[in-house]
Parts: sequence; structure tokens; C-alpha cells
Amino acid sequence: MKTVKNNNTTYWYDEKLLNEQVEKVFDPEFWQQQDRVIGSAQGRGTTWFVKTQTVDAALRHYRRGGLFGKLVKDQYWFSDWEKTRSYQEFALLNTLIEAGVNVPRPIAARAVKTGLYYRADLFSEKIANARDLVAILQEESLPAEMYQKIGQEIRKMHNAQVNHTDLNIHNILIDDQDKVWIIDFDKCHQQEGDDWKQANLDRLKRSFDKEVVRAGIRVAEQDIAILLSAAA
Repeated sequence: MKTVKNNNTTYWYDEKLLNEQVEKVFDPEFWQQQDRVIGSAQGRGTTWFVKTQTVDAALRHYRRGGLFGKLVKDQYWFSDWEKTRSYQEFALLNTLIEAGVNVPRPIAARAVKTGLYYRADLFSEKIANARDLVAILQEESLPAEMYQKIGQEIRKMHNAQVNHTDLNIHNILIDDQDKVWIIDFDKCHQQEGDDWKQANLDRLKRSFDKEVVRAGIRVAEQDIAILLSAAA
């Protein structure tokens, strides 16, 4: 990982994955002007999918959620560059990759300090030909073997002592090679002990139950039990 500091802005990036100038890649207009935008997704803000010289990538600006997010959309209290959300997620993804967990490769991160606050962005690899579990289960059921694979991937994450504080079925992807991926590690962290791991699995179970009602996903209780058993 290379670090570049420029006045009130700090960049971190992987030189092997980024050939473009790091100061430009966080500007959607840079990609639009070169006709290299390949898609977008709407959440709290717009995530832009772009084609870099090395890989397809996702550009995400950190935004707050909830009621407070309506007042302060994208500013966070600054205490240290390495405590910014962008740096923390960049570093955590690298930790997970080293542990053999299937997560997007981080390409670059940015934090911009203004007074006592900062704004942040993350530039990471777009997982090719992948859909989240909600999209898949709305169309078809999955075999028991796939639920076991999902559980095993979560177990690898937990073995690396990473607490995914928003583990839900929108953050679990399966690609066209039946490879399981876990995404969205904002506000996640490494944590000692084991007590918190069950809370992660309980949250995931609630996510399945919610989407059965909301989205009509095709999943049986025995499927979820296989997943949770493999993850434990």
C-alpha cells in the first residue's frame, strides 16, 4: 500500500491495481469524460462502476444513514488519518484477503479533512458476474451445498476475528462460478474472543426472515440451518 498526502487530503492505494492518477479516480466526471462508466447503483448515494486500466471497479462515497444522516450527510469527526472509515475498510479488506476470505480487493481510499471533520471515499474491485442472495433467491432455490459454502466463507471471516457488523444477505454475493463473496465492511473491525460471532449469525438469520416476507425469497429453514451450522 502506498500513501500520498496532499495538503488536507490523504490517499492510500495499491500500485499493482491502479495505473491512473490517484488524485483523479475519486471524481465520477473523470470516468464519465473518458466514457469508462459501466454502471451505477443507488443506496445512500450513488456507487459508480467504472473500467480502469487493470480491473472493473466500484467507487463509493461514505454517507451517513438514519436520522442523523439527514442532517450531516457525509461528514465524520476527525481524530487520525488511520482512524478514518476509508482507511479502516481498505486495511481490513487486505487483512481478510491475507486470511483467504473472498472479498473485493481494495484499490484506493481517500480522506479529505476540513476543519474538525473529514469526508471519505473507497475505490474497490467490482466482483464480476455476481449477484446478491436476495436477487438470486427471488428467482430460484439454492442447493444445500451452496448454503454450506456460504457458511464456510463466514467461518473463514470469523476465524480471522473480523466482526461484520452488518452481515445480511444483501452483503453476500455469488458469482457465475459459484464462488461466494462477502462485501461492505464499512464500520467493521477485528475483535478478540468469540461471543460476538453468534450475534453476527443471529443478524444474518433475521435478514433471511425479513426478505422472505419483503422480497419473497425462496429459502427453507433447513437451508438456513445448514448455513449456520457450517459457519459456527
